[in-house]
Parts: sequence; C-alpha cells; structure tokens
Amino acid sequence: MKTEYYRDYSSRNMLLKKNMVACNYRIDKNALRRQAYNTRAAQLDRQIISHRICQSFLAHPDFKQAETIMLYLDCRTEVRTQETVTALLRSAKRIVIPYCTVDDAGVNVLGLWLLESMDELVSGTWNILEPPRERWGEAGKEIDPQNLDFIMVPGVAFDKNGGRLGNGGGYYDRLLHNVRNDTTLIGACFECQLVEKIPMEAHDVFLDGIITELCVYNSPGRNP
Repeated sequence: MKTEYYRDYSSRNMLLKKNMVACNYRIDKNALRRQAYNTRAAQLDRQIISHRICQSFLAHPDFKQAETIMLYLDCRTEVRTQETVTALLRSAKRIVIPYCTVDDAGVNVLGLWLLESMDELVSGTWNILEPPRERWGEAGKEIDPQNLDFIMVPGVAFDKNGGRLGNGGGYYDRLLHNVRNDTTLIGACFECQLVEKIPMEAHDVFLDGIITELCVYNSPGRNP
C-alpha cells in the first residue's frame, strides 16, 4: 500500500512538473510574441525597407529557378509585399497567395489561391486581401501545397537558425508540414524582429533562411 502511494505520488509530481514546463513555455512564447509585435510596430521607413527585403527575395537563386511561388499579402505592421506581388503578376511565375480558412474538422488551415489579377481579391480575415468566399474551392484556382516551389513565410519573430514564431493560429505550421521536402522556405522580416533563439517544439518546421533589410541568413532548414 505504501509503495503504491509513493508510486502514485511520484507520477502526480512528474505530471505537475510537465504541466508547469508547458505553461512556462507558453508564457515565454507569448511574452516573446508581445515584445516582437511592439518592436515591429516601431519600425521606421517600413515601405522603403520592405522594398529592399522583397528585392532580396527576387534575387534569391531558388526564387529564380522556381515556377510556382507563394507570397503572403501583408497586414498591419508586417513586411509590405503587395507592390511586389502585383509586379510579379506580369512575370512568367505562377503566383499563389494564402487565405485563412478551416478544414472539415474545423481546424485552421491556409487555402492556396492561384492569383492572376489583384482584381480577384476582396478584404477578408483581418482585412487581408483574399479571394471572395463564393470562389473558394474553384477548379483551376486552388493549388495543392505539393505544387509550391518557393514560399515567402511571414512571422512575428525569427532567429538566424531558421526558427520562426507565428501569430499562434497554426496556419503556417500546418502548411509547412504539407509541402515537398525540396520546397524552399524563406522567412521575411525586419532586422529588429530577429531574436537570439525561438523556442521551437518537435512539430515546428525550421526555415531554409531568413531575409531582412540587412542580410540573407541561410540556415540548415529541415535538412541540417
């Protein structure tokens, strides 16, 4: 009886410790997220610096070779991309933009839309431009993640090893698990969004590089 008591007590202790670690982990990520939001919001000359970042993307060797490119359309204080997306529609590249939706189980996922004109888009979730809901799932416009060759990945904070902290909705986390292993994943951020280390979990996907206004940081990505 005494042995059983100590065994149960030990198990409860271990569970409590695991829960405390998980709780602290969430607090650390939330604190880091708030700090990064504030830092990003304070960024000066956002339009000029965003243009510089986007030009570095266009010069990336993997971008030049890629046929199907996914870029996000910015909202709030993110690196601004709309000008670049608009310009790329006149290129030979297939341009894909994401939009926020849910799957059959109600889980947050990104829909992938083959963009041919900015006129196709309306203001949607969080005022981000997206295809109108009545066109979601339209044949010939929805793209499978396996068809993506290169992805510009947004985020709240990054580190130089390819670690990324998102907004917490899990949209990009799920997408990045469904692309090909050779799809190039590059984060876009201001230099001020870089931190020493992003707390990454086992299911998180490391990016192949980070581009800021100052530098292109290459990282081991998913294949260290």
